[in-house]
Amino acid sequence: MAGIDLNADLGEGFGVWRLADDDAMLRIVTSANVACGFHAGDPAGLLQVCRSAAGRGVRIGAQVGYRDLAGFGRRFIDVSAEDLAADLVYQIGALQAIARASGSAVSYVKPHGALYNAIVTHRDQAAAVAEAVRMVDPTLPVLGMAGSAFFDEAARRGLRTVAEAFADRAYLADGQLVSRSEAGAVLQDPAEIADRVVSTVTSGRVTAIDGTQIEVSVESVCVHGDSPGAVQIATAVRDRLKAAGFEIGAFS
Repeated sequence: MAGIDLNADLGEGFGVWRLADDDAMLRIVTSANVACGFHAGDPAGLLQVCRSAAGRGVRIGAQVGYRDLAGFGRRFIDVSAEDLAADLVYQIGALQAIARASGSAVSYVKPHGALYNAIVTHRDQAAAVAEAVRMVDPTLPVLGMAGSAFFDEAARRGLRTVAEAFADRAYLADGQLVSRSEAGAVLQDPAEIADRVVSTVTSGRVTAIDGTQIEVSVESVCVHGDSPGAVQIATAVRDRLKAAGFEIGAFS
């Protein structure tokens, strides 16, 4: 039986504002991309979600991003490679302490939002992200987009790369994600999303927004925790994958 990992961005609330139902998502996913405080998340909330993840046996990943609380990390920042690497080392280290205090550990790193999108092609920032992970712990895998500058720079440093596909995001013909500012960028129908995920994982191809068939590598599927109907979408994706004969489990 083939295996597939389900990951979601969690711990993104701040103070009294709660963005997603983290507890419900932790009953569905196998890997939790936990915010590190720079684009979202506060220490008390991050400790709570890490404890919940540890209690459910869900793997914890450091979800690193730009220093952009106001923009939720979805705005590109033209930061120097040196400053970006330092910011990411700081974020990973902070979450390592919180995860350890929760009886778990940080098992991988995944960039968030605008940083994730930028390092598909932005070579200097891609190198900075890969170097930050290497400096902290070169055994940590990194989640990202296959064929990206980030994966190239990670491979140069001996980091393991884990390719992911997005359940609820539309793709461009070049394999990048459609900007959230564009119509149709975020899919919302749980059944349609679940069917697309099974097709993508089975065939290694996904239909872009213009109808182009593009190849994608998939070891993990991202189901966004902050999307409308996120819990219903994640449940539908998990159930359809299981019905199609896939075993849901953290990537090994």
